[in-house]
Amino acid sequence: MSRDSNVLAIWGNKDSMNLNSLVLNNIMASQYFKNSLYEKKTYHEVVDEIYYQVRHLEPWEKGSRKTSGLTGMCGGVRGVGGGGIVSTAFCLLYKLYTLKLTRKQVISLTTHTDSTYIRALGFMYIRYTQPPNELFEWFEEYLDDTESLDVKAGGGCIMSIGQILRQWLTRIEWYDTLFPRIPVPIQKDIMEKLHAHGPYKGDNYGAHSRYGYDGYEEEEQQQHRGSSSNAIDMPETFGNVGPSSSNDRNGSYSKHHASSSSDPYRDKKYRSSRDDRSRTRSRSRSTDRRRHHHRHRRDDSSERHKSHKNQRRSSSREDRRRQHYRSHTRSRSPDYRERYDKRDRS
Repeated sequence: MSRDSNVLAIWGNKDSMNLNSLVLNNIMASQYFKNSLYEKKTYHEVVDEIYYQVRHLEPWEKGSRKTSGLTGMCGGVRGVGGGGIVSTAFCLLYKLYTLKLTRKQVISLTTHTDSTYIRALGFMYIRYTQPPNELFEWFEEYLDDTESLDVKAGGGCIMSIGQILRQWLTRIEWYDTLFPRIPVPIQKDIMEKLHAHGPYKGDNYGAHSRYGYDGYEEEEQQQHRGSSSNAIDMPETFGNVGPSSSNDRNGSYSKHHASSSSDPYRDKKYRSSRDDRSRTRSRSRSTDRRRHHHRHRRDDSSERHKSHKNQRRSSSREDRRRQHYRSHTRSRSPDYRERYDKRDRS
């Protein structure tokens, strides 16, 4: 279909929107989708619902998906064996699909100014429904977009639009679901175009300029530059994700690895592990000493037992010899017995 046409063709499975089967089944069974969204009949009503309800981009609500006891094909991102409460974002994404959006409506989603989540769902709609060879053309203009949002259920993972789009072009995994696969030749072409486009040029602090906060003082700019040095080193195609909050798992990760040796928690951790190793070595040395001591005790006892046994054996021999002579001399003369007894007494 030509880009000049307002009709937007759907690529892939037109019944499921190329969604994971478990995610789709949970969407269709969701009371929110069947009741609340059933009343939304127009594009603008759904967009307003996204503005008020969407707070993250995960397919499942926080803590609702249990995969701890699942292995192999029934665990992880494949979503075969264990479901959960499907997120509001994915319910609204499929609701947009049921409206059969036009090209102008999708472009309006990606350029919306009221909410970053509206833009993100517009790009996710493109990722699920458009041919892989056209994805780069859709995303190219926004690869350095610095407008940020929290994509994790419960908060803690701040990403910009540009970083999200670069990740969606190079990876099919998105939390506990999968995007449609991109054929290898097309993927290679996308990677070449990404390298030709250059690394991510924005950062999270540049997003303030969209809202008119350009009058930073020099001190604040230096503070921002200093804090940006703690960002995670991601591949050039993604850019760096700056630390967002105290609960941000990316920010905490970078702070932990960028901290100096004066960090009390880190020092305590290393000190405790060092103490554990020293205690282990001392226990092993004491065990060796006990073994050595017991071995010598066994040797001494065995020597004493042998000597005592030899003494008993020699004494028994002497007794037998005397008994033998006594028995033989009983039949002899008294003078002989007397002489023999004197010899024994001497």
